[in-house]
Amino acid sequence: METNEIISLPRIGDKAPSFKAVTTQGNINFPEDYAGKWAILFSHPADFTPVCTSEFMTFASMQSDFEALNTQLVGLSVDGLYSHIAWLRTIKEKIEYKGMKNVEVTFPLIEDITMEVANKYGMMQPGESNTKAVRAVFFIDPKGIIRAMIYYPLSLGRNFDELKRVIIALQTADNFGVAMPADWRPGDAVIVPPAGSCGVAKDRMEGKEEGVKCYDWFFCTKELSKEKVEAALGKK
Repeated sequence: METNEIISLPRIGDKAPSFKAVTTQGNINFPEDYAGKWAILFSHPADFTPVCTSEFMTFASMQSDFEALNTQLVGLSVDGLYSHIAWLRTIKEKIEYKGMKNVEVTFPLIEDITMEVANKYGMMQPGESNTKAVRAVFFIDPKGIIRAMIYYPLSLGRNFDELKRVIIALQTADNFGVAMPADWRPGDAVIVPPAGSCGVAKDRMEGKEEGVKCYDWFFCTKELSKEKVEAALGKK
């Protein structure tokens, strides 16, 4: 008789589940070691696989971009440490992809052969695989709170422009107290949260609130320059 296994998934707004682990860069205590920084914790199905290799090369090539946003990368799969080390060495010595070669991965890659961390974060999903983690991505803020999550199946590589856009958008939302519309990029207009009082709402609708344009009471935007957005990025 078949049973449906319940998968426990952390939720947006939850404290990121804590764990201690061995990585290719030494031991870590997550998320405590990353207090004051943003972190992207991501899983991949297995070492020595082609899609994962293309992703790690891309992550490594963009590492400085993320660090400029006060964001640290932390990878995970259910492979062992020696497998991780051998795979990353092979990437550096042999693999070329989209003009990237001699790529050295210097961010930590977690050993999780017991699947303890993968299970804590809902990375193991039996409908996809019982032995490999799906391509999960967790965006964790400087206070250790999960702010966004994206899951991809084993067959689909991640969109790295989107991962960077999410970090930028989350930081901008925090820095300016606004929300981001569909497809937002720095320099685009942002959404102003609904007014908290009738008086403020009336002023907005009558165009009295400087810089705010309202199309109806629930949909108001304002301009936020790319320069202002970029000047505030990477702050704690």
